[in-house]
Amino acid sequence: MPTATPAIPDSRPRSRRRRFFDSLTHGRLKGRHQATTDYRVTSDLRIPMRDGEVLLADHLAPMGKSRGTVLVRGPYGFGPLVASITGGIYASRGYDVVMVRCRGTFGSGGQFDPMVTEIDDAADTVAWLRQQPWFGGRFATVGGSYLGFTQWALLMDPPPELTTAVIQVAPHDFSRVAYLNGGFTLSDFLSWSDSVTHQEAGFLNSLRRRATADRRQASAVAGLPVTNCADELCDGRATWFHDWIGRRDLDDPFWAPMQLAAALDRVQVPILLQTGWQDMFLQQTFEQYEHLHRRGIDVALTVGPWTHLGLAVRGSRTVQPESLDWLAEHLAQDGARHRSQPVHAYLTGAGQWRDLPTWPPPSRDQVLFPQPDRGLSTDAVTEADATASFTYDPADPTPTRGGRGSSPALGGYQDDTELGRRADVLAFTGTEITAPIEVVGTPVVELSHTTDNPHADLFVRLSEVDRKGKSQNVSDGFLRLAPERANGPIRIELDPVAHRFAAGSRIRLLIAGGSFPHWERNLGTDEDPATSTKLALSRRTIHLASSSLILPVTSLGHSGE
Repeated sequence: MPTATPAIPDSRPRSRRRRFFDSLTHGRLKGRHQATTDYRVTSDLRIPMRDGEVLLADHLAPMGKSRGTVLVRGPYGFGPLVASITGGIYASRGYDVVMVRCRGTFGSGGQFDPMVTEIDDAADTVAWLRQQPWFGGRFATVGGSYLGFTQWALLMDPPPELTTAVIQVAPHDFSRVAYLNGGFTLSDFLSWSDSVTHQEAGFLNSLRRRATADRRQASAVAGLPVTNCADELCDGRATWFHDWIGRRDLDDPFWAPMQLAAALDRVQVPILLQTGWQDMFLQQTFEQYEHLHRRGIDVALTVGPWTHLGLAVRGSRTVQPESLDWLAEHLAQDGARHRSQPVHAYLTGAGQWRDLPTWPPPSRDQVLFPQPDRGLSTDAVTEADATASFTYDPADPTPTRGGRGSSPALGGYQDDTELGRRADVLAFTGTEITAPIEVVGTPVVELSHTTDNPHADLFVRLSEVDRKGKSQNVSDGFLRLAPERANGPIRIELDPVAHRFAAGSRIRLLIAGGSFPHWERNLGTDEDPATSTKLALSRRTIHLASSSLILPVTSLGHSGE
């Protein structure tokens, strides 16, 4: 194991700049959540790794007695704004905070190879932490996205000093996020690679690149082969992108360091999970909750109406107080539980929060059937030969409009009215419902599907059409079809959802051959999707008599026919 390296003794009072950002990001918290102390900052502490590399960290030390230590590990640096959100909020409430920069980022040694060394680096960081004179023997971990993945890496071998974890919008198995239901999630990880490879270029340059990100990335994804789309965009520095998009066998040893499902069986401490209905990692957060709940772990889940980035902005008024309460209860042990139920979920369409004892809650299935006239009804189709057809053209792929993407331009809740009017999209719409319908759980679409080209994808969407005819996405599902099973019955689970369809609105089902560039387009051939430029159409037929939309309904009005 690595040996301790003496800390750099340059502890300084909190600067005016830090005070400003602390006030901006969490200064409005009141009552039991308000700041209780000032803190000092020790910069660039050196943490030795087992392979000889040294990671850098900052220590925020509260003035007075510590309530415990909070460990944060991430690759994005800890400038004053980020440090305020991830560290200052806890230090000013009496916790020691250690913010560690992942290898190869912001002065830490080694090469940044996303997620590959996080298990060992986490263990070595804790070994260093144990030797610090200010460490009181108990710590918690916090953070979102990559900062959440590093927590799952630590939980692959949970140290005895760990008391709890607050994990936000984070996966435990990156491979299954990169290839969500078989297709590579292109725009999310191209955008991330672009951002990370340029994040240390200075503040003004970062602002300029963010302002032009959508245009530059749209140009990059338009070309083929897809394996080259990051080269110019990322100045040839996102070497990992070629591996991600080229290694499609998830049993390839390359993916092993990023597949941390074993942590779900090894964790014993209480876990708070926080996410948004439009977060790119939503499905895995629900997997985490349900798995830990089945094991009897003290686990809580909060789901708000947020995107991946929106949790830190719009969601801060919810997730910040929750995280402080959770740490007070499980790390400081000087606070009581303030959650009434383990699951705290926002009911979209109603603007209400619901507290549930578990997920999913009890429900009953409401089955709706797509009709030959493009309606959606509780009446099954009786004509055995009733069909609806479309053609998917990878040269003009069906575009992404809303959904669980990280791009503000493409993701989140959006008007998808025009999407439903495209010739390569089937839209089935019910008549006005006379009373609200609450759908809480995982919707399912079952399709009897045939295609003249077995190399095909299916994208399905549940939307709500308001009284004025505007349609907005509610929940999506995607599946890359195995060629040998492309013809026949297809079952697609949509994203988990808690949504109220308003009286007077209409339920809509969309069916298409893709959603680009959220997912890579299916090129329609048996050539390598990463390196090929050859395109082929696919003509699809949906057999309506054996196709349906299944909604988990907890409050049922009248669907309208």
